[in-house]
Amino acid sequence: MKFGKLLGLVALLIGLYLLWTIRIVVLLTFSAIAIATVLNRIVRWLVQRRMSRSAAIALTLGLVLAMLIGIMALSIPPLIDQVARWLDQVPMEAAQISRWLEALDQRIPVELSEQVQRLDTFIRDIPRVLRSIFNNFFLVFKGTLSLILNSLFVLVITIMLLANPQAYRRVFTMIFPQFYRYRIREILDHCEESLVAWGVGILFNMAVITALSFIGLVVIDVPVPIGNAFIAGLLTFIPNVGPVMSVVPPTLLGLLDSPWKALAVIGLYIAIQQIESNFLTPLVMKRQVSLLPAITLVSQLICGVLFGLLGLFLALPIVVIGQVWFQELLIKDVMNQWQRSADKEKSVRV
Repeated sequence: MKFGKLLGLVALLIGLYLLWTIRIVVLLTFSAIAIATVLNRIVRWLVQRRMSRSAAIALTLGLVLAMLIGIMALSIPPLIDQVARWLDQVPMEAAQISRWLEALDQRIPVELSEQVQRLDTFIRDIPRVLRSIFNNFFLVFKGTLSLILNSLFVLVITIMLLANPQAYRRVFTMIFPQFYRYRIREILDHCEESLVAWGVGILFNMAVITALSFIGLVVIDVPVPIGNAFIAGLLTFIPNVGPVMSVVPPTLLGLLDSPWKALAVIGLYIAIQQIESNFLTPLVMKRQVSLLPAITLVSQLICGVLFGLLGLFLALPIVVIGQVWFQELLIKDVMNQWQRSADKEKSVRV
């Protein structure tokens, strides 16, 4: 291997190592870019109505922040209160199950008696374990400063990108050779269209699922329906994994009142997911980049393992952007050009 190629390989490895070291910063920056891309459509629409860009940015961000604060104010406090009440009643429920197991212990063979005693011990420990998890979770949540700092970082970068998006596009295109910059601008336009279409589609799905969940939970009479509905809508952002996570809180709250409510909640969420899969997703996918389900699931697992919860949330927009670059850059501009070159060589030989 020549010295120049070796030096280039070493530089590439060092660059990849540095990117991995600052991967959280990269993901947060990508979050800001994705948010700014979607919000820029609203800002652009307001500017076309003869509003100054600064006022349009302030109005758009103000509405988004007000909506987020309103959702948290409506959902989080009552949900925390209900979970705390449920934890207070868990010892009584565990005691009832223990009495059932004691009665069952007198009617089963001796070989199963030890297993029942272990299960009884485990159930008696449930209240202590759950309360410990609950208290530690909120201590960590209240004490963590990184969440606030990361949110502020994303907000500041988003504002900067919204203030002058064209300047940042020009800086990005300068990385590429001059003869290829026009093509890069085309790819960026395609990325913007795909990301905005995906953002509109996912917001539509979240709104519909939140409404359906709220109506169903009110009918079933599950505590804190508004909070659980918002959780279901928010976790729609994570396909495949999110719906499974969203069914847990309302099922536990329903189980506290009656077993049939827990089963009704599970049935409700299965029905809602069927509506999303068979009606909402095909309707929205007409405007989105077509994503294969297997690729979506694998990308979520990879991003979740590599980058944690933040990577799980950002897996889908990363795949949307990655698919555009893969199709435009690798397929159209590289692979297809090889085929054309091969065809030309064959025609020359003939």
